[in-house]
Amino acid sequence: MPYRQLEEYNIEVTNEVKDRYKAIIEELGEDTEREGLKKTPERAAKAMQFLTQGYDMDPAEILKGAMFAEDYNEMVIVKDIELYSLCEHHILPFFGKAHIAYIPDGHIVGLSKIPRIVDIFARRLQVQERLTHDILECINKTLKPKGVAVVIEASHMCMMMRGVQKQNSVTTTSGFRGAFENIETRTEFLKLISSKLS
Repeated sequence: MPYRQLEEYNIEVTNEVKDRYKAIIEELGEDTEREGLKKTPERAAKAMQFLTQGYDMDPAEILKGAMFAEDYNEMVIVKDIELYSLCEHHILPFFGKAHIAYIPDGHIVGLSKIPRIVDIFARRLQVQERLTHDILECINKTLKPKGVAVVIEASHMCMMMRGVQKQNSVTTTSGFRGAFENIETRTEFLKLISSKLS
């Protein structure tokens, strides 16, 4: 499926999702007919469908559509890619930044496609560990570079708003394939992004 811009006005609300939100709000003891809540089920349904629209997109096809033959074999890094996702355990947001690098092997990819891959996988119910792995494997299998590295640092509202309620904790996950499994290459990458890590 072709990439479509991740914009909320493209989302069509389904009555089934809207009705379920209305039922949940009423079960909590609220009056869905009062002014402030009349449109909340529709808004909530639209927001949820927007935040999970990554299920309808094929990230590999996005990469394939912007691959170019190029004789370049040095590290390419895209840092500070903002990401917003929903934790699958509590359906609460987690948000942060991704730092991604690859070493081409005959092909490069349009730089804007890397953040789009992050968006597509983030717009699903996720855990940070799987999100890191999904991005890594998609780039590795589709672009077939000499190596890929992904580091994600994120704050999780399920830890901040509930549970342990730790406001300043940041979770960092990483994944490496190919040339980045070599300690020297990995160290070079981590050094280049180190100023961006907490």
